Parts: sequence; structure tokens; C-alpha cells
Amino acid sequence: MNLSVDELQALTERLSIQWFQKPFVHRAVYNSRLQTTGGRYMLSDHSIQVNPKVENLYGLEELVGVLKHELCHYHLHIEGRGYKHGDHDFKNLLLQTDSPRYCKPLRSRETSSRKIRIYTCTNCGLQYERKRRVDTKRFRCGKCHGILKEIQ
Repeated sequence: MNLSVDELQALTERLSIQWFQKPFVHRAVYNSRLQTTGGRYMLSDHSIQVNPKVENLYGLEELVGVLKHELCHYHLHIEGRGYKHGDHDFKNLLLQTDSPRYCKPLRSRETSSRKIRIYTCTNCGLQYERKRRVDTKRFRCGKCHGILKEIQ
């Protein structure tokens, strides 16, 4: 079960004081429209948006990691230092605060919307799995140059 928005705000403020010794004075909210990212820091209004799937799939510990990561962006941006993922300041602050660099995957490969296509060589029988369609008139088997046929 997700924390309420007020509990999320209080947690973010607590983490900011505990790990950064600076207050978080903007809003932390859930954004269920986020699909593949655990959270994001908004440069325009300094808010932090969190994907509710993070807590549903992985629990409070992962949510805390996402919040600490976004707080790194927040505090560095407020101070006018390098807040982007590739910046030296950002990488150092992640290490100092024991924040994760990446979020755990929020979509599993099994629930991917693309179906797996299976092609087989009519000559040697070698099978190929592909997510994208293969033009069987243009492409041949990589082993024996036989004709490919889609079987699934």
C-alpha cells in the first residue's frame, strides 16, 4: 500500500534533513503517468514526482532510494551545481548519500507489449527469436544462407 501524499511529503523532508542537512521546501507528489522511471525532479517548480509503482513492486526501501536520488538533483540544482546524471557533482553526492544511481526496472520483459517472433531456416532448421519483424524476402539465414520462414 502506498503512503499518502502527506506521508510522502513528510518522508521526503525527513530524508532531506537526515542525508543532506538541508530542508526540502517544495512538493513531493505521486505521478502515476510515469511509466519507466522511478521518479523525476522538475526544474520548473522544484517538485519531486514519484512513480507509485516503486513502492508497490519493491517496498519502502526502494522508495527511499528514489527519493534520495531525486533529492540529489534538487539540492544541486538549487545550489547552482552540476545536477545532471553525467555531472561530477551529481555522481559524488550520490556516493556521499548512499543513493542509487538507477531505479529497479518497473516493467518486466514478460509484460512487454511486443510479441516474440520466431523464424526458422528452411535449409538447416536454425531458429531465430526477434522482437521486430524480419523481411524474409531480403534476409537469409546467417549460418547457411537458407530461406527464413516465420513459424510464430
